[in-house]
Amino acid sequence: MVWREVSVSGPRILIADDHQESLEHLGQMLGEWGYEVIAADNGYRAWEVLHKPDAPRLAILDRRMPGIDGLEIVRKIREQGQEPHIYVLLLTVYDNETHVVDGLSAGADDYIVKPFRAHELHARLEAGQRILEIQEQLIQTRDRLHSQATTDSVTGLWNRAAIVEILQRELSRAVRIKSSVGILLIDVDNFKNINDSFGHQAGDSVLLECGQRMRGSVRTYDATGRYGGDEFLSVFPGCNVEEAVMLGERLRREIAKQHVTLGLAPLWVTASAGVASSDLFPDADADQLIALADQALYHAKRGGRNRLEIAESPELAPSDL
Repeated sequence: MVWREVSVSGPRILIADDHQESLEHLGQMLGEWGYEVIAADNGYRAWEVLHKPDAPRLAILDRRMPGIDGLEIVRKIREQGQEPHIYVLLLTVYDNETHVVDGLSAGADDYIVKPFRAHELHARLEAGQRILEIQEQLIQTRDRLHSQATTDSVTGLWNRAAIVEILQRELSRAVRIKSSVGILLIDVDNFKNINDSFGHQAGDSVLLECGQRMRGSVRTYDATGRYGGDEFLSVFPGCNVEEAVMLGERLRREIAKQHVTLGLAPLWVTASAGVASSDLFPDADADQLIALADQALYHAKRGGRNRLEIAESPELAPSDL
């Protein structure tokens, strides 16, 4: 059996005890304290709740229950490595060092001896909530720092280091599964003139708009990043050269599809692109494949801009770079 008492806005907590009277008493007490209570009368039900992605962050588990006891549930939670952390308080009738050590060693955060005093349990749960709040702040800080380290500040796309790392990872994966990776190096045409005529802030607006158009035009498992200046690098996993060209043309056309508005002035922006694929150059590493795409991009620029070229000529082989 699993039942729930819902409070207005309190934290969710799981309680598990095979003694119905104890379960109801504890549930009523926690409800009065403002918790949203989920109760389970055996270890199997408790584990069903706790191994879900939306598991409550607080849990009070009886150490001894039929099926799976509280100690085993704690071990399973910690083995799962779930994040964010679930704060577990064990209930035990044994007030001796061995049982306390066993519980804490298994991964419990705290314990309390039955019959417990209400004010002591209340204080321990408040301490647990403070710890969870601190951990949440640490997770947010970590994620924010990671985002800052991998995201381009102007476009919101992957930055150079991140997109190159993605390409390296996809090339390694392609070797394992005997597949290929296509890449597109795309460069905004006449970008220096945009900066000179409208200013660098306007140039950033153009890069942001181009990045958003490209992000909306790729497949969910493709990746696009700002490679540097006005250049973008897109990585197309599982693509041979023909498929990479098709995706590259889609991105190039998307950039030129409509004007970019700078203040009241509409500006038609185009881009030139170079495509390279590991199916044509199976021995190329990430740097070499980018260099091949860059050579093709150079030919697209010389050929009149607003076009795409393919790195497929023998003189562009990696050994000659």
